[in-house]
Amino acid sequence: MTQATKEQQYIPEVLTFGESMGLLMSTGNKGIEYSATLDKSFGGAESNFAIGVARLGHRVGWFGRLGKDPLGLMIQKRIRGEGVDVSRVELTDEAPTGLMLKEAISGKSFVYYYRKNSAASLMRPEHLDEEYIKQAKILHVTGITAALSESCRETLWAAIRMAKKHGVKVCFDPNLRLKLWTLEEAREVLLPMAEEADYFLPGLDELKLMYETEDFDEIVARLSKLRAVSIVKGGDDETYLIENGKVTAIPFFKAERVVDTVGAGDGFCAGFIVGVLKGYDLAEAVRLGSLMGSLAVQMEGDWEALPTWEKAQAVLQNKKSVER
Repeated sequence: MTQATKEQQYIPEVLTFGESMGLLMSTGNKGIEYSATLDKSFGGAESNFAIGVARLGHRVGWFGRLGKDPLGLMIQKRIRGEGVDVSRVELTDEAPTGLMLKEAISGKSFVYYYRKNSAASLMRPEHLDEEYIKQAKILHVTGITAALSESCRETLWAAIRMAKKHGVKVCFDPNLRLKLWTLEEAREVLLPMAEEADYFLPGLDELKLMYETEDFDEIVARLSKLRAVSIVKGGDDETYLIENGKVTAIPFFKAERVVDTVGAGDGFCAGFIVGVLKGYDLAEAVRLGSLMGSLAVQMEGDWEALPTWEKAQAVLQNKKSVER
């Protein structure tokens, strides 16, 4: 059986799509300007999420458009190597794969993007495979895709409509990125998308900007009008679960050390969705998401620190690893 045939037979429980870019990181705690070498990897909110789901033992597919270039080929192969279905990924000569540079200075990450007119930004609704989407249980999407271009925005809306048409649950992380569009532009798109979601996973700081208020009670009132279960990340050492107007505060897992915060939210989303797939109650699903986010920040890279199911269980059950 060929690799292509195996991939065609693989039916993911979770699907996601969007932009994944090549990533070059400075080494030795130096800024890019002073680093003699750069480590090569890749990253993207949706592919980070997909890898997190796969490492926790669930079937997941990621698709998007990559340039038919060394970075695109590397990204496709490495995502596949993490156990993610990439059978609907398109490699194109139309445009190059996007690129980002990242440096860590004084414990803070700074990222520089080269993504304008990338292959991912040229996604269009006709690139979607409705038969593929309708087989899934959950479609996870982020606002980053909507911010890339008008055609990406149309593609995201088309995917949401396809999912809802076939009873596929929609999980939406707004992932507000003000380097990509203005707050006013973002509000016009992200707030209507939140109304279509079954699971809405914003950060508290994002909600303050989107709803134009610092008042937590007002934010809860706005979220309570949505049909979605809302999971609000980034509270005071707590995550807030909001369902039917009821607020449940769930403590964070504390990170032993913080090395690189990029990808923490994607890891959280992966853990939460896997908890839902496993039939956990929502509070326990949030707890698994919090653990994933905590572990994600303890290593350099966007997704490298995301744990396997065995490691996640060991931490949840306070098991100590045997080193020798």
